Amino acid sequence: MGLEKEKSDMSIIMDEDEFNRSIEPILSKKGKVYAAPPDRDPNDINAHLKVGFEDVIAEPVSTQSFDRVWIGSHAAFELIKFIFYRVLSTLLAVPVAFILGLLFGVLSCIHIWLVMPVIQSFMMLLPSVQVVWRSMTDMFITPLFHSMGKVLSSVQVRTTEN
Repeated sequence: MGLEKEKSDMSIIMDEDEFNRSIEPILSKKGKVYAAPPDRDPNDINAHLKVGFEDVIAEPVSTQSFDRVWIGSHAAFELIKFIFYRVLSTLLAVPVAFILGLLFGVLSCIHIWLVMPVIQSFMMLLPSVQVVWRSMTDMFITPLFHSMGKVLSSVQVRTTEN
């Protein structure tokens, strides 16, 4: 398949394989082509942490510092934020990941092997417990409250003003 023009005298017919082979040397001469870095927060869990200099420090039009002070403070803010994040993540990332992995592993194990079987057991027992509870309520609590209602229905409250 190629490009064919009806009105011109010349036509270029080139297979896709020839077209791709003819471009490869051109692309390889230009240097390394870098792929986009993977998205480390695909679910946007930490969207609230995308804080820039303008989000923290803002000067209104009426009171502004010198431009060089503003640029220097912006550079210092970004540099210190970058360096401290890198240093702290280097020191804490592996131990915290280990602890959180251990914690979530234990919680998953407890949930799978203890919590869900207990819940399923209760769900199986609940219909029979419901029958027993209803009969106990009908035998003891319902007559008690009916009697209390009849006794208290004869109480009359009068308010008088002095």
